[in-house]
Amino acid sequence: MALHLTRPFLRPSPPSPPPPRPTRRSSRAHCLAPSASARGPSFRRPYTSVLVVPTGVGAAVGGFAGDALPVARALGAVADCVISHPNVLNAAMLYWPMPNTLYVEGYALDRFAEGSWALQPVHQNKVGLVLDSGIEEELRLRHLQVADAARASLGLPVVEYIVTDTPLEIKTWFDPKCGKSTGSVGNSDSLLRAVEALVNRSDVNAVAVVARFPDDDPEDSDCYREGKGVDLLAGVEAIISHLIVKKFKIPAAHAPAVLPPVLSLSVSPRSAAEEIGHTFLPCVLAGLSNAPQYVMRRNGNMDNGCIVASDVDSVILPKDACGGDGTIAFARTATKNKPLIITVQENETVLDDTPDKFNIEALNVQNYWEAIGVIAAHKAAGLGEKFGQNSFWVPEISEI
Repeated sequence: MALHLTRPFLRPSPPSPPPPRPTRRSSRAHCLAPSASARGPSFRRPYTSVLVVPTGVGAAVGGFAGDALPVARALGAVADCVISHPNVLNAAMLYWPMPNTLYVEGYALDRFAEGSWALQPVHQNKVGLVLDSGIEEELRLRHLQVADAARASLGLPVVEYIVTDTPLEIKTWFDPKCGKSTGSVGNSDSLLRAVEALVNRSDVNAVAVVARFPDDDPEDSDCYREGKGVDLLAGVEAIISHLIVKKFKIPAAHAPAVLPPVLSLSVSPRSAAEEIGHTFLPCVLAGLSNAPQYVMRRNGNMDNGCIVASDVDSVILPKDACGGDGTIAFARTATKNKPLIITVQENETVLDDTPDKFNIEALNVQNYWEAIGVIAAHKAAGLGEKFGQNSFWVPEISEI
C-alpha cells in the first residue's frame, strides 16, 4: 500500500493560495510566568519544577486516565514553570490548558535531564497525524473527526495526516520480572516512514500517532477500569513515542485506537476519562500544539530562550520509581544549583527503585500536598530540604 497523505478535513475545502513557508524555528522568550505588566517588575528567574510519574507501572496517582492532572495543576499554581510528560498531562477526551506547563515526551525529558537537549518554548507547532493502517474504517473516521474538531473548534494547527503503508501490529504484555506493561511494534519501520513523509512534505514539527491496539483481555481491562492494577497499553505507547523522538527529535505523543468498551457501572473516577468518547486523541493534539521544541547541544545556542537542565530547581516523583535515566541524571548534577529531589511515599508503583539503591539524596514526603508545600518553601526561602523534624530550622552561620 502506498503512503497516503491528505488533509484532515473530511469534506474538501475551497482552494486557497499557499501561505508563505514559515521558518522552522524563531527566537522566543523564555518567561513562562504571568507577564510583568500583570505582576509588576520581577528580578528573579522562574522557579522550575519537574513532575514525573512513569507510565505503565501502576502508579497509584498518575497510573490511570489523567489522574495526576490535579497534582500538575496545583504545582503550577506554586512553581513558575512546570515540566512534565504526556502520562501526567493526558486524560483521553479531557485536557487542562496550563500556560506555565511544558509538555515534554519521556525520552526527550531524559535527554534534557542529562544536559544534551534543551527545551525551547513555542507559540504554536504544526502538528501532523499518523494513523495505523490496521485501524478499521469506522474507527479511523472517528479519529479524523477529532482532527476536524480540534481544527474547527479549538483552532489547533493539525495540518496533515498520513496512513502507514502497513499495519503496525502492536503487541502488549506485562513484564514478568516487575509487572510493568511493555510490548512491541511489529512494523516500526512503517511508522518511521510515515513520520518522515509528514516532516519532509508538510514541514510538521510535532507528531501525534494513533495505533490500533489489540482489544484487552476482559480481566485486565476490568481491573484497570475499576482503578486497580497496571495500564496494559501504556508501556507500548511510550515505546512508540520514544522511537519517533529519538530519530526525528521533535515532540511526539500517542493515542491508542481501541473499540469502545461495554458500559459498566463499576468504572473508577480515575479511569473514567477513557469512557466518555470514541478516541483518546484530543488531549494529545492539545498537548502537542504548544509542546516545546528540542534543541541539541551541538545544533544551536542553548541559551537563546531555551530552558536547560541547570534551570531546574526541584523534581517530584514516586519514591519507588527513582531508577529512570532522567532522575539519575538530575540527582548526579554537578552544578551548584543541584535540584531538590522530592519523593512521594503514597504514590506506590510495581517498581522497587528507591533512592537509596541509586545513592540519590532525596527528601521523602507522604503525599503530593506535602510535596507542593515543600516546593513553596523551597521557592520562597530555599528551606524545602530543611523540612522534617524542625520546620524552618536554620543552622548557625559559620566563620571562614
